[in-house]
Amino acid sequence: MKRIILDTDIGTDVDDALALALAIKSGKDVELRAVTTVHGGVDLRARIAKKMLKISGLEHVPVAAGIAQPLMRDRPILGWAGHEGRGFLTPEDRELKPCETHAVDLIISEIMSMKGEITLVSIGPLTNLAAAIIREPRIIENVREIIVMGGVTRLFNGLNLPYREHNILCDPEAAKIVFSSGAPITMVPLDVTLKVYIERKDLDAISAVKSPLADAIVSMVKEYLNIVNRDYTWLHDPLALAVSIDPSLVKMMDMKILVETRGEYTTGQIVALPAKPGESRVKVCVDVDASRFKDFFMSRICAKQP
Repeated sequence: MKRIILDTDIGTDVDDALALALAIKSGKDVELRAVTTVHGGVDLRARIAKKMLKISGLEHVPVAAGIAQPLMRDRPILGWAGHEGRGFLTPEDRELKPCETHAVDLIISEIMSMKGEITLVSIGPLTNLAAAIIREPRIIENVREIIVMGGVTRLFNGLNLPYREHNILCDPEAAKIVFSSGAPITMVPLDVTLKVYIERKDLDAISAVKSPLADAIVSMVKEYLNIVNRDYTWLHDPLALAVSIDPSLVKMMDMKILVETRGEYTTGQIVALPAKPGESRVKVCVDVDASRFKDFFMSRICAKQP
């Protein structure tokens, strides 16, 4: 049983909601300890997470709003603001409030009270986590593992990949703090997440579950596909959540991860290098069994019980 905190910018790309749904539907493997929100409209993001938990019978799971601005407070909020919660939240959901504890405080409290047991799955910008490390450095040695969906190495799939990834670009200074911290980190980059996706035709199987959560998933995915004008979307964040449950879904290599913070054109870019003795190492996912992951994801999301 993995005790997980999910740190998320849920509400922009639908993959955050799908990752939370996967955590909810993986109750035999996952004890979801908390959901924390980051970047931009953190209270709105918390409302989306709280409603997903509520309709799944998990109202006891705390949802904490975190830091809205990048760490240095000198970068814009990145994303496609304006559609968060559309088609899912209703006016009545305004009463859904995050808990009084700040996300950074909740992350620290959970890790320090359950030493060696908490896996933090970060699927948004790394601002909350960096602030937690600054405030309480002991979490570095007391967290079980940190799974980061972020970055792109372009080492194994050629130059056709983007050279920067959204979560790192949103707050590169925070990413630099996290990746240089020495914490036990697994990075799930675009190199592998762009190999996994859900298609519009997959929604029929999810609709057949006929539960409030399944209906919400279908509604949110359809809404997002209409926004991006595609019949598919990538499962970036669900893959990161899945790796926390079953690391055998991916192949990994130990690397040193550097984050560019000052380049005119390269700010937010990841540099992955062989790690020398004594240097901080990050487990970097370099390949994924896409078919097995898709079966894993769909079987859990389509299961009749959480």
